[in-house]
Amino acid sequence: MPKPRNATSQKPGRRKRGARKTSEKHPERTAKASDWPSGSKRGGLVLVATPIGNLADMTARAVETLCEADGIVCEDSRVTRKLLNRYGIEGRLTPYHEHNAEKARPALMRRLEAGESLALVSDAGTPLVSDPGYKLVRAVIEAGLSLTFLPGPSAPIAGLVLSGLPPDRFFFGGFLPVKAEAKSREIEKLATLPATLVFFESPKRLAATLRAFAERFGARQAAVVREATKLHEEVRRGPLATLAEFYEASGAPKGEVVLVIGPPDADAAHVPDDACRELLRDALQGMSLRDATDAVTAQTGRKRREVYALALALGKETRA
Repeated sequence: MPKPRNATSQKPGRRKRGARKTSEKHPERTAKASDWPSGSKRGGLVLVATPIGNLADMTARAVETLCEADGIVCEDSRVTRKLLNRYGIEGRLTPYHEHNAEKARPALMRRLEAGESLALVSDAGTPLVSDPGYKLVRAVIEAGLSLTFLPGPSAPIAGLVLSGLPPDRFFFGGFLPVKAEAKSREIEKLATLPATLVFFESPKRLAATLRAFAERFGARQAAVVREATKLHEEVRRGPLATLAEFYEASGAPKGEVVLVIGPPDADAAHVPDDACRELLRDALQGMSLRDATDAVTAQTGRKRREVYALALALGKETRA
């Protein structure tokens, strides 16, 4: 998961003037252990969501849980330690990430079976979303041990609600494949899915990914959500091709990126061939075959290969 930065104006560990004095070890608590779901206090695994950018987004219940847990299971202990220091939590950290998960999981299960209460956190956001916690959760369920969840920040949800695109039905695809051929296959699978699509993407690959989607999805609306909840949060919205052109010209953006793409327009795919030919005739007056194809694909939402075939046929007719 993307890692948070301390984006608050108040320095870590420093109280605002007039605030009530609290314990040196723990901040003032508004949640109590008795408020937890049944089973979380007496032992078991608690999934704890943590901030994705602003450390002040930590919930009181999450702070209480991390204070009281017998141990905290984390991805990168350096990242989690910064969060714990911000809230004065003296937790015992156990790293659990993709490189050590297979070896670390049996020891964690023994601790849980012995009655310990462990809190699982990711570097940022909600555990199990693009992090290695899934197999540990499956092991806990299969062993019949207690499992509960403390909700909080989530980068995919932040991107979805900031995008301005339909949120009632969505698909989260994590990171797309890096290689162009594999990415194209994945995009093809998603072309007709009647849902808003949400992805994480590397800033360096963003422009190429937008272009690949534009060539297949046509004029669909999209949004690039950058640095959500952080000081330099930015949302850029528009048609896929327009966003691709912007990032091709401006270069890779800085920070963490969530890419959101709107669902297919039910009417766009039904633009008839005759209408496409007329658009192509106009476009070909001042554009190359490739550029005209891209332009009409963006206008109509038709598949690029269909528009390209019409353009080729039109070119042959003109030459004849």
